[in-house]
Amino acid sequence: MAIQFIVNGKPQSVDVPPNMPLLWVLRDTLGMTGTKFGCGMALCGACTVHIDGEATRSCVTPVSSVAGKKITTIEGLSPDRSHPVQRAWIEVDVPQCGYCQSGQIMSAASLLAQNPKPSDSEIDAAMKGNICRCGTYQRIREAVHRAAELHKASAMPSRLDGAEDALDELAAKVGGAV
Repeated sequence: MAIQFIVNGKPQSVDVPPNMPLLWVLRDTLGMTGTKFGCGMALCGACTVHIDGEATRSCVTPVSSVAGKKITTIEGLSPDRSHPVQRAWIEVDVPQCGYCQSGQIMSAASLLAQNPKPSDSEIDAAMKGNICRCGTYQRIREAVHRAAELHKASAMPSRLDGAEDALDELAAKVGGAV
């Protein structure tokens, strides 16, 4: 029986054993290799994806449990690396080997969606389930703070937002073009 769900905004239907881990459905069945296999026991975080917005370890998540749900992988976070977390990771030059980074980014994005200005201790708590064998934890923390700044900056209205509407309104009042 086919299992249906949405991955990165696109409906998917897979005919696989219901207990098959979501990780292997994503990688082997759907060809989305950004999500990595690390330990197979939900201990390292390399396989982190979002299921209905929650950071989840896909290596221990049976595909049957995601029927009808929305899954976001690293490929779906943004098509052009414009997500604030991805931009911050690049600016801060976080990756060393890079293997764990898709899981790190997905966990950080989930944290910032829930807490737009986390403290160091909140970042450490949220990221503790993601292991970086290269030890880039300081850069990861720095990038999470930078992503929070980038997100805040992109959400702030410009001083010119609405200026065109105000000019049109003024022009209508005075009966001419401004």
